[in-house]
Amino acid sequence: MPVEVMKRYESLFHCPVIEGYGLSESTCRSTFNPADERRRAGSVGLPIGNEMRVFDDKDRELGADEVGEIVLRGPNVMKGYYKNEAATRAAFRSGWFHTGDLGYRGKDGFFYVVDRKSDMIIRGGENVYPREIDEVLYQ
Repeated sequence: MPVEVMKRYESLFHCPVIEGYGLSESTCRSTFNPADERRRAGSVGLPIGNEMRVFDDKDRELGADEVGEIVLRGPNVMKGYYKNEAATRAAFRSGWFHTGDLGYRGKDGFFYVVDRKSDMIIRGGENVYPREIDEVLYQ
């Protein structure tokens, strides 16, 4: 959710929006933003019950604030796609489930989702994420 929309909602309804992140492949919950003073607007929060990292296209872990693919592993992540070994092999590499989502981990350990990997636009040699455009339009 764009941060500006979240702030407007919170001021209108006088209640916090607590963001999280999850997929059906991870039993729908992978992170939650704390509901206390640690909360980061625009962040999906901290991992819960699993490990979460950000990898580059060669499956190497990236440092803080570097955008790459969000990967997961843990007891709540599925073991594979039913009767679809090819999809399972494509999604699981190096012991990690590759989500297809682009994001980054801040220096404080909080995760941020930038966009879907398949939604990225390359324009003039630069990566453009539709969500970034949305954020500007909502300001």
